[in-house]
Amino acid sequence: MAELTDAAKYRFDGENKLSIRAMDTDGNVDKADRIRIEADTKVMQQKIRALQDRLYADGREGVIVILQAMDAAGKDSTVKHVMSGVNPQGVEVHSFKTPSADELAHDYLWRVNKCIPARGMIAIFNRSYYEDVLVARLRELNKTYKMPERCISKSTEEFYKERYEDIRNYEKYLFHNGYRIVKIFLNVSKKEQKKRFLERIEESSKNWKFNPGDLDDRAAWDRYHEIYEDAVNATASAIAPWYVLPADKKWYTHYLVSEILLKTLETIDPKYPKLDENARIEMDKCRKILEREGKKDKNKDKDGYKDSLPEEEKSRLKAEKKAKKAAKEEAGEKAGEETEQEE
Repeated sequence: MAELTDAAKYRFDGENKLSIRAMDTDGNVDKADRIRIEADTKVMQQKIRALQDRLYADGREGVIVILQAMDAAGKDSTVKHVMSGVNPQGVEVHSFKTPSADELAHDYLWRVNKCIPARGMIAIFNRSYYEDVLVARLRELNKTYKMPERCISKSTEEFYKERYEDIRNYEKYLFHNGYRIVKIFLNVSKKEQKKRFLERIEESSKNWKFNPGDLDDRAAWDRYHEIYEDAVNATASAIAPWYVLPADKKWYTHYLVSEILLKTLETIDPKYPKLDENARIEMDKCRKILEREGKKDKNKDKDGYKDSLPEEEKSRLKAEKKAKKAAKEEAGEKAGEETEQEE
């Protein structure tokens, strides 16, 4: 992978173990650097836009970006800012809410597998299949699944150990089929989450974002983070790394996510398709046809108007043209006679 700079220290690929308590949530960056960092983010977004166009044209690799976080960590704003300006034709965004009855009747990867993009596309998963080893584990939903005893009679620890293995294998399968997977956990502090919750309550334009049920998850803050830590350590790999990014300062989070996405695209290094010789010859023929068509159109423009006229008008114009021609010929003859007389 192309070398990361600021985001490198937040990368986990299975070689090093995550301790969430040891991770900072504000990036340790000075607000005085905000203008420079936001300018750098815009530059990276322009590069992402150009590479995305090549990725779409090339059509050989796809990118899946997974965003996981506690509530109010900034997943939506991250999608909005980082992907601003890219061609929407080449990007998909999928949000995974509470599973429906139909989804629960299938394996837990079923609803996600339907959203895997075509190669050449970038897909962003706002939450993902990781919900089934995060929220589901917190609430011990494995005991409620309508599955055979051989699947649910085991201990919670053993049940999720198997799911971690499923996920590792699934991500390996996707990688082997042409997909790059980037997994991001937005690490917001409890203090900052409280601030954002209060903003949602106090500002009418943000009321719709607040869900009283979010406070239940907040009450289980420590347990949530233990589960997140277990999931990251169990599924981080070189082909599908995790990035545990500070999320208290959204402008810095956007910068880090932009860097990660840019480096991923640079590693892919997509190219515009090159035509073979036969295709180039055919294209040259088409170019010549179009060029000749342009020359013909100049003459057609004159006659095209006449073709649309009623028959009587066409006859009148034809007669006028004939009369003008005759008059011109007669004038030419007279001029010739006068010349002869002068001689």
